[in-house]
Amino acid sequence: MTRVKVCGITSVNDAVLSAEAGADALGFIFAPVSRRLVSPAVARQAGLSVGPGPARVGVFMNQALDEVLRTAEAARVSAVQVHGPVSSLYVQAISGYYPVLRVLRPADLAAEADVWTDVPGVTLMLDAPEPGGGIPLDWAALKAAFPSGAWLAGGLGPANVAEAIRHLRPAGVDAVSRLEAQAGVKDPAAVQAFIRAAKTA
Repeated sequence: MTRVKVCGITSVNDAVLSAEAGADALGFIFAPVSRRLVSPAVARQAGLSVGPGPARVGVFMNQALDEVLRTAEAARVSAVQVHGPVSSLYVQAISGYYPVLRVLRPADLAAEADVWTDVPGVTLMLDAPEPGGGIPLDWAALKAAFPSGAWLAGGLGPANVAEAIRHLRPAGVDAVSRLEAQAGVKDPAAVQAFIRAAKTA
């Protein structure tokens, strides 16, 4: 069964509703450029509120290694998601402390996907060029190049996640903007519908 991550969690309430709906992972965004930026203290409280069930993923973009590790520890996340043009040594350093979701854009696949094939502690995620922008990828065009065992993000929501899964058979799916009533606030009905559609696809 495809795993499901609900990203952009900014409150205890949204963490609880996502966990109760069956999310396998919750994403807390610590990249300062995001409209869904959350503090480590709130992320930690939200993670504690749902217990050990869902993975708690800290999302970072182009941030210094020491900042990533310090924030991840303060927030008590269980995994780290890495966006941006960072080096393989940077990703490997984080993977010494946390499982890593290494996010690539379609344009990055040819150059970087093979680097992480079968590397312990690192899982690939394919996302749109503008993360959180709500624009889906061209799943049919990516079918031949989609890495085995990778996760999929980019414009996914209740209405299209089943189709995306049928095209690419990802190990997991991740959504943000199409699950919101407004930026940073989840729509309970959309979260429930998304998780249900993904798990029954």
